Amino acid sequence: MSNTKYIFVTGGVTSSLGKGIIAASLAKLLQSQNFKVTIQKFDPYINVDPGTLNPYEHGECFVTDDGAETDLDLGHYERFLNVKTSQANNVTTGSIYQSVIEKERKGSFLGKTVQVIPHITNEIKERMRLLGEKGDYDIVITEIGGTVGDIESLPYIESVRQMIWDLGRENTLVIHLTLIPFLSAAGELKTKPTQHSVKTLMESGISADIIVCRTEHQLSNDIREKLALFCNVKREAVIQSIDVDTIYDVPLKMLEEGLDRVVLQKLQLPPKPHDLKLWKDFLNRFKNPKNNVKIGLVGKYVELQDSYKSILESLIHAGADNETEIEVVSLHSEQIDSKNIKEVLDPLDGLIVAPGFGERGIEGKIIAIAYARKNKIPFFGICLGMQMAVIEYARNQVGLSEANSTEMEPNCKSPVIDLMESQKSVVKKGGTMRLGAWDCNLSSKTKAIDAYGSTSISERHRHRYEFNNVFSDQIFDENFIVSGINPETGLVEIIEFNNHPWFVGVQFHPEYKSTVSSPHPLFKAFVKASLAKKLNH
Repeated sequence: MSNTKYIFVTGGVTSSLGKGIIAASLAKLLQSQNFKVTIQKFDPYINVDPGTLNPYEHGECFVTDDGAETDLDLGHYERFLNVKTSQANNVTTGSIYQSVIEKERKGSFLGKTVQVIPHITNEIKERMRLLGEKGDYDIVITEIGGTVGDIESLPYIESVRQMIWDLGRENTLVIHLTLIPFLSAAGELKTKPTQHSVKTLMESGISADIIVCRTEHQLSNDIREKLALFCNVKREAVIQSIDVDTIYDVPLKMLEEGLDRVVLQKLQLPPKPHDLKLWKDFLNRFKNPKNNVKIGLVGKYVELQDSYKSILESLIHAGADNETEIEVVSLHSEQIDSKNIKEVLDPLDGLIVAPGFGERGIEGKIIAIAYARKNKIPFFGICLGMQMAVIEYARNQVGLSEANSTEMEPNCKSPVIDLMESQKSVVKKGGTMRLGAWDCNLSSKTKAIDAYGSTSISERHRHRYEFNNVFSDQIFDENFIVSGINPETGLVEIIEFNNHPWFVGVQFHPEYKSTVSSPHPLFKAFVKASLAKKLNH
């Protein structure tokens, strides 16, 4: 039997309290003590994965090396731990039911009536234990999406109860994250929502071992004593999670509160000295920048920060590495036109054109790229942003005035961006794109190889359309070049414009691989170039 310990993180009162950040912060503290830790997320929605969800609905879709389209919390896990996640780290109700129904169709249940208990809960428990049994982890942290009391979360909560029964209290632990609201009219913090949330959890047969309280104000000793008494936990197991300037402060705040100490004590594991030097060094550089730059982020979901979460976090990592504060200016692509482009882009030190799907806002992106190219503004195009850079150059420099992508205009006369050959027979939308890590060979004497310091790289992808190689000879020249190619397919992975301080477009998503301890080289180089533009202006 595995010696792995299991921690379950549940939430109450309201969603979006930050269960993923608390889970990642605890994992960071345990990892800093040399425990081997991983985190998994169980989402209660019936979608098989977030790949088909609108960013307005669910924020960014994070992609792993093995091609899994996952919840954005997995991005936090990787950024905090610098450890790759996989399909096994994200499970949805849709994938659970899909698996159980497939087994039923094959006759695996020998004619029995298939029910939520035990068949669905057994499938959930099997997924919960998968990482612990195959990954040689000391501790597996499992975040349960949604809030306690939600109908869709009930099978997960029941599975947690069964896991505790199966493995014993010494091998399992439940952390319940809840809200302590401040009522300004009364001028006080209220504990009743937390009490009701914990009561709901107990009605499901689970007693929380630790209560983590999200709050805007300091919790008094009296409030902590009251919560301990009413929620049936020890005083030291009431943990305050107060609002902070950055999510990267949370591990140190949890260290101050003793979260990891209480966890290890309850799991009967010996505490070890922390090694958080790299983390503290990062925070010191982040909070004490020597310079600052303005980076424009052009996209069509910019009003929702979670839509481009990994890009924003990658800029934080790269900014800290360059000891530079990054001010991100969100620019909605539908609001950019030839009349306001100078006013919008002139104050910027750099420009990112973000990924996306569909034709909405495309012309605004092309106008922004043209201005950045002609006016020597450092430019970074990601996925669709790279494709728009190709279309811009084809239209404005090569003379292919009708250049476009068949995604936007299926019957365009100059389809410089076209549906990948492997995608033309695909009917189903979920999980069918070019996904996961693919190799790329870099050309010498390019911005890409300067950034990576290597001739061969691997990056994560999420796209259906690609540069149409039929147009290679027409579009690429001594200034507009291909600097990265997939060795197996000949797919154009990276393009550059030479007559420019820094103009790079990539077909892949570099933001998925940037972490606190390993900022992505392209983001570092882009921020460095943006800083140089400002200092030399």
